[in-house]
Amino acid sequence: MARTEAVPASSAATPPPGRLGRIAAGSMRHRGTALLLWLVLVAALTAGAQAAGDSYRNDHSLPGTDSQAAADLLAAHGAGPEDRTVRVLLKNADGLDAGQDRITGLLDQVKGLPSVDSVRGPWSQGGAVSRDGTIGYATVALDDGDGPLPAEDLTRLLETVREAGGDGLVTAVGGEATRGAEESGGGAAEGAGMLAALVILVLFLGSLVAAAVPLVTAVLAVGGALGLIGLAAHLFTVADFTPPVMMLVGLGVGVDYALLIFHRHRTELLAGADRHHAAVRAMEVAGRTVLFAGGTVIIALLGLVVLGLGALQGVALAVALTVLVTMAASVTLLPALLALAGARIERRIRAREAKRRARRGEAGAGPADGGRRAALATAVGRRPLSVLLAGAAVLVALSAPVLGMRLGFADAGTDPAGSSSRTAYDLTAEGFGPGFNGPLVVVAEGGDATSGRRLATALGEAEGVAAVQGPFPAGDGGIATVLAFPETGPQDEATAQLVRELRADVLAPLTEETGERYRVGGPTAAALDFADSVSGRMPLFVAVVVGLSTLLLLVVFRSLLVPLKAAVLNLLSISAALGVVTLVFQNGWFGVTGGPVEAFVPVMVFAIVFGLSMDYEVFLVSRMREVWLRAGDARQAVGEGLAATGKVITAAAAIMIVVFAAFVLSPGRMLQQFGLALAVAVLLDAVVIRCLIVPAVMRLLGARAWWLPGPLARVLPRSGTRGG
Repeated sequence: MARTEAVPASSAATPPPGRLGRIAAGSMRHRGTALLLWLVLVAALTAGAQAAGDSYRNDHSLPGTDSQAAADLLAAHGAGPEDRTVRVLLKNADGLDAGQDRITGLLDQVKGLPSVDSVRGPWSQGGAVSRDGTIGYATVALDDGDGPLPAEDLTRLLETVREAGGDGLVTAVGGEATRGAEESGGGAAEGAGMLAALVILVLFLGSLVAAAVPLVTAVLAVGGALGLIGLAAHLFTVADFTPPVMMLVGLGVGVDYALLIFHRHRTELLAGADRHHAAVRAMEVAGRTVLFAGGTVIIALLGLVVLGLGALQGVALAVALTVLVTMAASVTLLPALLALAGARIERRIRAREAKRRARRGEAGAGPADGGRRAALATAVGRRPLSVLLAGAAVLVALSAPVLGMRLGFADAGTDPAGSSSRTAYDLTAEGFGPGFNGPLVVVAEGGDATSGRRLATALGEAEGVAAVQGPFPAGDGGIATVLAFPETGPQDEATAQLVRELRADVLAPLTEETGERYRVGGPTAAALDFADSVSGRMPLFVAVVVGLSTLLLLVVFRSLLVPLKAAVLNLLSISAALGVVTLVFQNGWFGVTGGPVEAFVPVMVFAIVFGLSMDYEVFLVSRMREVWLRAGDARQAVGEGLAATGKVITAAAAIMIVVFAAFVLSPGRMLQQFGLALAVAVLLDAVVIRCLIVPAVMRLLGARAWWLPGPLARVLPRSGTRGG
C-alpha cells in the first residue's frame, strides 16, 4: 500500500521547520536543560502549594435562585445553618431508655474529644426520639472556626461512636463533615490507571523505556498543574473535588497527546528520517493536531465559566489549565525525552519492525501497511449504509435513557452500605421518616409571630408534607423560619415536585394574601435549583461549543460536510455515554444504589469529551484528506487513512479508557460517574465511530465529503493542521 506521505531521509531535502518544529529542535538540542527546568518547576510549584496549605473550598451559591435568597436571608439575620453540626444516631431494639447508661457514657466520651464544642443527648432536645422509642439522635456541635476541621479529629469521632456499638446498640454518625472524613483518597484509582496505562504502552511501543516517555510527560504535566492550582486556590474558589478531576483528565489527555506525537515520530523513523528530523517532523504534523484538540477542550471548558455556576467555574479553570500545561509538556518536554532516550528507542523500533517484516516475508525498512485495518476499511466499504445504520442504532439506543435523566447531588443515601453515614441516613429515615434527611427550610421575610404561625399552618396543610417544625424567629426579629419535612426522601422525584408545588401553589398565594415574601431553601431545594439551572443553561452552552468547534473544523478540513458529520457524531457519543451513566447510577444497574446523576457531570463530560473527540477526528480524517489530495480516490483515502491511524487511535483510546475507568474505584460518587462517562465516551468514539461510522460515512459521501462552496473557499484561511 502506498504511504500517505513520503518523508525525506536527509535534511537537505527537508523544508525549514515551522514554529513547532523549531521548539522541538531547541528542546532536543538542550534536552538536559529542558528536563531539569520541568523538574525544578514541578518541584517548586508542589513545594509552594504544600507550604501555602490546602485552600480548596466549595461554592454552592447560585445567585438569582429562591434557595440562594433563603440562604442569604438566614446569613444576614444570624440564623444560618450550623455547617459544623453532626448527629450521632442511636438504635436499641429494647428501647433507648433500656440502654441509657451506655448511651450517656458514649456521649460523655464524645464531649471529651478534640474539636467537639457541645453535645445534646436525645432526651434533652424535643423530637429527638422516635415514636416507638427505639431510635434517637444526639446533636454534636463541632468547633466553630474559619479553617477546616482536622481530619484526625473527625476520624477519632467516627471510631469512638463505632466502637460503642454492639450488643443490641446500633451507633452511627451522620453529617457532611464526618461523611467526607469517611471517604478515603483516590490514590488507588490513580495508581491503577497509571499501571494499566503503562502495560498498554509497553505492549504498543515494545519497550519499557519507550513506554516511560509518554507517561513521564503526563505525570510531570499533571504535577505542575496540581501545584499551580493549589496556589491559585488561595486567589479564587476551587472545589475540593478538583484535584482528582485534574488528575483524571490530565493523565488521560497527557498520555494521549504524547502518544500521538510519539507515533508520528516512529512513523518518520521507519520512513527513513534520522532521529532529529523525525522528532521535528512529528511535532510539525502531530503537534498541530495536539494543539488543536487541546485548544478545543480549553474553549469548551472556559465556556463553563460564563454559565455563571459558581461551583463549576473554579473546576473548569483548573481542568483547562491542566490541559494547557499538558499541551506545553507535549511540545517542550516530550522532544527532550525523545532525545535523551532516542538511540535506545530507535533501535527497538527498527528491531521490532524488522521482525514483523521477516514474519511476513517482506523486505525493506518501510513501515508495515496496517493490513487488518485496511481489511476493516474494505469490509465497511462493501456495505457502508448497513454499517452506518447499525452503528447509529447502537448510539441512539444507548442515548435513550438520557431522556429520563434526573440531575441532583448525591447524599448519604447513596453512600456504601455499612458506612457510618449510610447507617445514620437509614436510621433517620426509619425512625423519623425519609423526609427528615432533607428538610425544606422555608423563610418568611417578616419575623412577627403571626407571620410565622401562618406560614407553618399553610405548610402543614400542604399535600406531601409529613410534618413541620417552628416557626423559629431570628434573634433580630427580621425573619421567621419553618422546617417542612417531606413525605419522601431528598433524592426522590416526588420531593422535587413538592418544592415546585410549594413555591407555586402554596407560598405564592400566601404572598398575595399577606404581602410578605417566602423563600424555600435548604440543601434539598438548593440541589433542585442547581439542577434546574444546569438544565436551563445547557442548550446555549452546547450550541456555542458545537458552533465554535464546527467552525474550527471547517478551517482545518476546508469541507462543509465533514465538520457537520463530526458535530453530530460527537453529540451522539456523549449522549450515549451519559445514557450509560443514567442506567448505572440512576436506574441502579449492576447493584449500584440508584440516585440522581450529579449535576456537574453532564456539562463537564460534554466539555472534555467534545475536545477529545476532535482529537481523533483531526487525526483520522486529516490522513484521509492527505490521500485524497494526493490520489483523488475517496475509497483509497478511507482505506489508507484507517490503516495509518487505526492502531495508534486504538492504543491511545485504550489508555484513556483504563485511566478513566480506574476512577470508578474512587469512593466519590461524582468521580465514579465522571470516570465511567469519559471511559464509555472514548470507547464508543474509538470503536463505533472511528472504526465503523466515519469510514462508512466517508465512503458514502465519496468526493462530496470534501466539497466546499466557492464563497467559503475564498474567505476561509488555510490551516496547516495535519494528521498523525
